Amino acid sequence: MDLLKSIRRIVICLLVAAVGAASGAPSGPPNEYALKSVFLYNFCRFIDWPEFAFSSPDEPLVIGVLGDDPFGSMLDEAVRGERFRGRPIQIEHYRSPREVGRSHLLFVTGSETGRMNEILAAIAGRSIVTVGETEGFVQRGGMIALAADQNRVRLLINPDAMRAARLDVSSKLLRVAEIRR
Repeated sequence: MDLLKSIRRIVICLLVAAVGAASGAPSGPPNEYALKSVFLYNFCRFIDWPEFAFSSPDEPLVIGVLGDDPFGSMLDEAVRGERFRGRPIQIEHYRSPREVGRSHLLFVTGSETGRMNEILAAIAGRSIVTVGETEGFVQRGGMIALAADQNRVRLLINPDAMRAARLDVSSKLLRVAEIRR
């Protein structure tokens, strides 16, 4: 059933991407960001946050996007109507690291490469999963990198950075990723 839900989300994202491309909406390679948006949602299923990462039992799980948003409506479509362990899922957009509030998963876009040290310092000590798409993201202290590679998205994970932020990652996710430190 989970596989069917994931496939449904991918199909929806690809359809949204196709409509955006047909309308001339500039958003980069639509298939890549449709897949990345589904990855972001699905990461939540394989990560356990400490209790203190949420202020209340009904606080939403927040997926933040820091920098120029390459997703358009694709990320919103991927999480529409979905829940994380009974919690609603909310998407927030940030222009600077200082704006990052109670994010639980933070996608750092390619536009923020030059500010990586500032970003990681601003969220240090917080249980925020950092996901990026730039070369060397996990080697610089990021947790998960989504690397586009010839019509597919490769998954790189830095489990040491996740442990330092008191996040538990499922062995199922680690098995499908390349481990980098």
